Amino acid sequence: MSTSKVTYLGNLRTENEHLKSGNKFITDAPTDNNGKGEAFSPTDTVATGLANCMITVMGIKARDMQVNMDGTTAMVTKTMAAGPRRISKIEVVLNLPSGIDEKSRKILENTGRTCPVMQSLNPDIEKDITFNWG
Repeated sequence: MSTSKVTYLGNLRTENEHLKSGNKFITDAPTDNNGKGEAFSPTDTVATGLANCMITVMGIKARDMQVNMDGTTAMVTKTMAAGPRRISKIEVVLNLPSGIDEKSRKILENTGRTCPVMQSLNPDIEKDITFNWG
């Protein structure tokens, strides 16, 4: 069974539908690549997907450890390179709640650093991950 359906809407825009839930989002080509930049670009979704995955698996582990991660945020910065055009660097700055003990922090950081998206990204992409606790 397919995961998603992508439809080209014209003008360098796609509509993306998650088939199981029906949720949708659009992407636009970025302004530095002939687009309007009115939505996430496809490479933005890859970089953002890293933070989504890190927080999700950390949340699963935190729940198992009975640790509250509610309110965690991540700021994502994507850097592009040319020849060929590609993502060269993804920076993720995670801001996590205070009050989590050092042992739990180390477990959660390791969990985040080994998430499925991290394991799937090209090793040539530099990943700069920062954990800010409290």
